Amino acid sequence: MRQRAAHPDVPPLPDALARQPQIDAARAVVFDALPVERAVGDGRRKAFVRIDLDPAFGTERETEQALARRAHLITNATLRGTVAGIETVAEVDVLVRVDDAYAPVIISNHRVARPHPTATLEMVATNRLGLSKPLVVNAKARHHTTDGYRLALAELLLRERGLATGRGGIIGQDRSRAYVDDVTRFIPPLLDALAAPVPTEPKRLKQCATCRFWPLCEPRLEELDDISLVLPGGRGDTWRERGYATVQSLIDAGVGEPSAVARAWREGVPVLRRPGEIAMPRADVEIDVDMEAYLDQGAYLWGAFDGQTYRACVTWDELEAPTGCGGAGGRGGAGGRGGAGARGADAAVTAEEANFNAFWTWLMGVRAEAHAAGKTFAAYCYASGGENYWLKASAKRFDSIDAAEVNAFISSDEWIDVFAHARRHLVGTDGLGLKVLGPVVGFEWEDDDVDGERSVALRRAARLGDQRARDMLLRYNEDDCRATRAVRELLTAGAPGLPELHA
Repeated sequence: MRQRAAHPDVPPLPDALARQPQIDAARAVVFDALPVERAVGDGRRKAFVRIDLDPAFGTERETEQALARRAHLITNATLRGTVAGIETVAEVDVLVRVDDAYAPVIISNHRVARPHPTATLEMVATNRLGLSKPLVVNAKARHHTTDGYRLALAELLLRERGLATGRGGIIGQDRSRAYVDDVTRFIPPLLDALAAPVPTEPKRLKQCATCRFWPLCEPRLEELDDISLVLPGGRGDTWRERGYATVQSLIDAGVGEPSAVARAWREGVPVLRRPGEIAMPRADVEIDVDMEAYLDQGAYLWGAFDGQTYRACVTWDELEAPTGCGGAGGRGGAGGRGGAGARGADAAVTAEEANFNAFWTWLMGVRAEAHAAGKTFAAYCYASGGENYWLKASAKRFDSIDAAEVNAFISSDEWIDVFAHARRHLVGTDGLGLKVLGPVVGFEWEDDDVDGERSVALRRAARLGDQRARDMLLRYNEDDCRATRAVRELLTAGAPGLPELHA
């Protein structure tokens, strides 16, 4: 906020501009799904008022008028007031009338909840907002600070008007559900943040990597030799409190690994090898796997590299959209570099199910052939959280794959997370992500400006038939598979050439 006020002329970064269509598309999907009238069983003779405000013309006065009309739904609302002595404006995607008050509902591109066997949340289907009471579902919330602040701000401004409920909702990557919860718990941290003094000097955070003001902050941090250059965010606070506010002071302190990492950073060394022997599991038949998912809607690309050939099981169809049985071509069509099989010819399956079925059937086929030949088999991925989630979620959703078989494979010694081994044996001055280790092992991405976030925008373009976007996503996935193999080959060789960590 300080930099935004001091440098209003600094434009948003291209990546931020590229995200805007995604946000706009999310709002369009949600607004299209919101009810415009009561359904059968709701009492059609009862009035239902939905007011859609146009943000292009300023909506503060129009929002007040809509509130005075006691509309059931108000979209693109704007609330203005004073919070903690600060003049504040809150933009609220949807205000939902609850009795004689209103609950704010925001649309987020975060993953706000995941299915959970025992945890519970309250949920209202998007197309029933303003009509139905929440249902209790088995899910666990994932909190994001910015989302909490947005809801808390709206709650406080509604309190000024005597219209607050203490409740609010978030529609995340699953646009069909609004998860409803107590929003008053977000108020204390919001007030603490507003009461905190404006910092006089910058501090490196994780978010700096995508911030438009980083070119202004980085030179000052380097001038200060600030410890956050090595230990960003809260990681350096403990050392700062002990009197080590600079990188050099941390180096001179000789406090083990933190000092060694600071020294390596100073010398431009990105990765260090921990002492001791490196153990990296290998097999006779090895497959490197990487998956691409579109938000929380589903996995559309399962890539695999066997050391010679890359295979892509991919669908560009709408996820969860019903289609006839059929394959999904990769970069090389239905054979060679891509292709997805299907279930029986008389069954109707979604494109996503056919695609997942093809990948899983192929992978298990390679495994079975290896076992039949008396060979060992292993499949590898880098940071298995995403792959594990979509393997299990897909098997649970689709009848064509045995969920018990998937769970057994994930739990076996034949499914290996390379990141877990890298973290055990290596230390990075800027983490151990695949994009960090790739250059260390001499691997280069053909499209080095593509990351997980940009892949979301590319997926949207690919859905619209953009062949360049499709090719780029396939290259990105293939390179991630190849980079995974390159990293584990480095570990197998004992990480030669990497300086040893001397704590």
